[in-house]
Amino acid sequence: MSDSFDVETWRSELEEKRAEKDEFFADHPQSPIPPEEREEFSGLEYFEPDSDYRVDATVTVHDDPEPVTMDTTTGREVRYLRVVTLSFDLERADPELADGTYELAAYQMERPEEEPLFIPFRDKTTGQQTYTGGRYMELSPERDVVDGDDIVLDLNLAYTPFCAYSETFDCPLPPEENWLEVTVPAGERFEQ
Repeated sequence: MSDSFDVETWRSELEEKRAEKDEFFADHPQSPIPPEEREEFSGLEYFEPDSDYRVDATVTVHDDPEPVTMDTTTGREVRYLRVVTLSFDLERADPELADGTYELAAYQMERPEEEPLFIPFRDKTTGQQTYTGGRYMELSPERDVVDGDDIVLDLNLAYTPFCAYSETFDCPLPPEENWLEVTVPAGERFEQ
């Protein structure tokens, strides 16, 4: 992680993003919370911000991206292209949380007009502390990434897809290659 990283500024910005998202979920017409439930909505559940889950990830670019078919929550299939793989280390002081090197594939639709990288994943919190359908992250690198680049992957930004809140949404399910065999207590929580 960069030497210039300021934990307090990062934490403050993360808390601000979370407050904005809670406001969107509570009040916005496009909120995934059904209108009849919004009055009782008191905010999303989150893991405590933890800068150990803001990691440097090494990029492997797939010059000829393979198509990946993902099932969705309504039983459909959608096709994405696996455009990069991100490799990162998790080093935790807590012996219950395994250290090691992990990989997540990042995808784009087959028409990647400046789309962010889409990273659906599962981990050992899935179905317990987080949504059974997995969680998502999106990355928008400031420039085209090349093999060997290091980019910041902040797992504290992992979020629950809209289909967890309403059946009107159809969400891709993380493919098996993005099932992490580790607990990632970062980002959004979801009570089942």
